[in-house]
Amino acid sequence: MSTEYRGSCLCGAVHWEIRGPIARTSRCWCTMCQKQHGAAYAPYANAARADFVITQGEDALAHYASSPGVDRSFCKVCGSNIGWTTTEAADRIAVAMGTFDTPYEGLVTRDLHLDTKPAWIP
Repeated sequence: MSTEYRGSCLCGAVHWEIRGPIARTSRCWCTMCQKQHGAAYAPYANAARADFVITQGEDALAHYASSPGVDRSFCKVCGSNIGWTTTEAADRIAVAMGTFDTPYEGLVTRDLHLDTKPAWIP
């Protein structure tokens, strides 16, 4: 698998790169991710924060502290979720897989917060 990935938001204002390996991937079923994505779950790729670089549109990024120590970033033009970080793992970033432009060929390896998975999902 590639160790460099590129991505962007819906409107193209924000572009990013992951310049290293993805450690793991997950589907988060927590209610905060559901609301941020407007979907039943949010798929994320976990990478080293040092490997994640905004290559365009740093000024178009907005941040929201969704809970203590958690910072969610999104494009303030189109609203695309870019990812989130936490002070509990300050050296990591969870990047929204829906923003990838480079195809990710691996599988999602973890499901998180299944206790809040919607009943309408089989």
